Amino acid sequence: MPKFLAWLAHIYTAMGLVCAALIAVLIVEGGDRSFRLAFLVMMIATAIDATDGWLARKVRVTDVLPRIDGRVLDDIADIHLYVSLPLLLLWRAGTLAGDPAWLLLLPLLASGYWWSQVDAKTDEGFFLGFPCYWNIIAFYLYMLHAAVEISAAIIVVFSLLTFVPTPYLYATRGGPFATLINAGAAVWCMLLALALFGRADLARVAAWLSLMYPALYLGLSAAVAARKTRRSV
Repeated sequence: MPKFLAWLAHIYTAMGLVCAALIAVLIVEGGDRSFRLAFLVMMIATAIDATDGWLARKVRVTDVLPRIDGRVLDDIADIHLYVSLPLLLLWRAGTLAGDPAWLLLLPLLASGYWWSQVDAKTDEGFFLGFPCYWNIIAFYLYMLHAAVEISAAIIVVFSLLTFVPTPYLYATRGGPFATLINAGAAVWCMLLALALFGRADLARVAAWLSLMYPALYLGLSAAVAARKTRRSV
């Protein structure tokens, strides 16, 4: 039974790859409805990613199946779900049409650097450097029809922030403000769903309102970084 439960936990993590395959199909299919469905599947995949670690620890996968590294499996799915597929969607949707399209290579390379760091996820329970949430950035650039100049600036800025070793909250692993961040995520997801599939007038309002959550996340992460800096001085 312990091995059976451990394998179920790994299969649950692997569902992220199934989501990635479906997202790829939707992006290739193209069109506004397909892109919106792709974002919905990204939301489902994010929910899996937020809960699979808890499940793996609960059934002690490291002890029961020591030859299988669930973190590697998780990283394989995440690099597609958080980076390559959202960037592909932005390219396919023409968000950076024309010459600026090459800028989409910047977050791809920056994310490769971030994932290759041994301390990208710290022992204190933080991400170090911008944690490659390109699925969220892609969502807002697409849904809010950002101008090419604004999209390009946001992509460059967050690519550079990947290299700045400041701490970002890792709420699913506890730490400061974890309860607030995790509870806020439920409201945020409802707003995202309304933005994707609600009536046109309500959808745009929901998309703008939902921006408060990533702003809260970045603000609290900045507060934690400032506090850590003051302590080290």
